[in-house]
Amino acid sequence: MTFLLQFVKKYPLSCLCIASIWYLSIWFRPPKLPELENVAFLDKWTHFVMYGGTCSVIWWEYLRSHAKPDALRLLLLAWLAPIVMSGAIELVQEYCTATRAGEWLDLAANATGCTLGALIGMIMCKKHLARKRQQ
Repeated sequence: MTFLLQFVKKYPLSCLCIASIWYLSIWFRPPKLPELENVAFLDKWTHFVMYGGTCSVIWWEYLRSHAKPDALRLLLLAWLAPIVMSGAIELVQEYCTATRAGEWLDLAANATGCTLGALIGMIMCKKHLARKRQQ
């Protein structure tokens, strides 16, 4: 329990993003918006932005709270873990809900968003390390 509390204190925005994704993916029912029906792949763009933003936030909070970044830990925590979570959510949607369906394209959009978030994170990491060297 102590580890969980320390994790939430260290990564509050990341935890909020992750909880929001679970809520939006499992329980939230999006309203019908006729004015947006003509936007191609709106659902996939939403997945892309949610996961890209979440991964970027994880990188930012990690870099904020660690003096020396651990590349393997960042790869696992900020890129792979959200993709695995995305796959778990798609399985839960398919097999545990009556109102949602798991989709491979959602998983692909999520993984693409995570990859963009990781690229943004790498840029942040480079700037973080450059700033540390100047100090």
